[in-house]
Amino acid sequence: MVEILYFGRLMDVMGCSQERIALPDSVRDTDGLRRWLDAERILSGALLEPTVRIAVNDAIVPEPFAVSDGDSIAFLPPVGGG
Repeated sequence: MVEILYFGRLMDVMGCSQERIALPDSVRDTDGLRRWLDAERILSGALLEPTVRIAVNDAIVPEPFAVSDGDSIAFLPPVGGG
């Protein structure tokens, strides 16, 4: 199982701020996770936007990046302000 965290507007899109899920065998990296979650939850591309960054185990990672059981994965939308 992995822990998935959602921040900003993604909390509203997902309907929660975090969840624990079992990854299917087909999901091996962050790109696969984005595509699987988007299709599974019918998100209309919210997690596929290139401005949404991913952190794995508290570090922003280049993509694609390998994910595995026990990881904490955060989806980080862009932050605005001044």
